[in-house]
Amino acid sequence: MSVISFTSLASLGLSELRGKHLHYSKFWNSGSKTSAAKKIKLSSRTGMLIAYTPAFLAGVASFVLYPQENIRILLLCSALTIHFFKRIFEVLFVHSYSGGMILDSVLLISLSYFLSTATVTYAQYLTQGFPEPAVDLKYLGCLLFLIGISGNFYHHYLLSKIRSKGDKDYKIPKGGLFGLVICPHYLFEIIGFVGISLISQTLYAFSFTIGSALYLIGRSCATRRWYLSKFVHFPKNVKALIPFVL
Repeated sequence: MSVISFTSLASLGLSELRGKHLHYSKFWNSGSKTSAAKKIKLSSRTGMLIAYTPAFLAGVASFVLYPQENIRILLLCSALTIHFFKRIFEVLFVHSYSGGMILDSVLLISLSYFLSTATVTYAQYLTQGFPEPAVDLKYLGCLLFLIGISGNFYHHYLLSKIRSKGDKDYKIPKGGLFGLVICPHYLFEIIGFVGISLISQTLYAFSFTIGSALYLIGRSCATRRWYLSKFVHFPKNVKALIPFVL
C-alpha cells in the first residue's frame, strides 16, 4: 500500500504538470469539450462532500475499530478526523463556487482519501505493542498539523472572499501568503500532512505524505500557469507553492 499510494499520487502530480488534470476547481472542464460533455457533472459542493465524507467516516470509525491503547494512535485518529471534518465544514460554510466537478474525478479523490485514512490508521494499529521510535516526533507532528490546518483554513477563507455574491469570475487572490505564492493553501495542506506523518511515524504515512506533496506541487504549478494565461498583469514574482523557490 505504501508503494501504491506513493506511485499513484506522484503520477497524478506528473499528469498535472503535463496538462492532464483532475476535473475540479479551475480545471473542472479542462480537456476535450466533446469528451467532457459525455461525462457526469456534479455541483462543486456535492462533489466535494462525496470526496471528503467517506474519509471523515473512516476517521470516526477508527476510534471504534482500534483500541486507543496509546497516545500516538489517539492523536493520529483525532488529527485525521479533524482534518476531514474541517474539509466538510469548509464545503458547507466557507467555499465560494463557480464551476462543477466531474464524477470520475470525484470518485477517484474520494477513494484515495478513504483508502489512505483507513490504511494509515490500520498501519498504526499494527504497530501497537512494538517499541516506540528512537526519536519521538509525535508532538512536533501535532504542532505542524495545527499550523497546517490553520493556515489552510485561513487561505481558503481568503479565497472565499475575493468574489462578491453571484460573481463567478476568477480574480487574482490577495492577502496572507498570496503575495508570494498562488497556492498557499496547498503549502499548508502539505505541512498538515507532514504533521500527520510525524504523529504516525510509519512507512505508509510518510509515503502518502511525500506522494501528496508531489501531487500538490504538480497541481500548484499548473494553477500558476493557468493564472499566467488568464491574467496579463499576474505578478511574475509570485511562485506556485514555496515562496521565492517554486
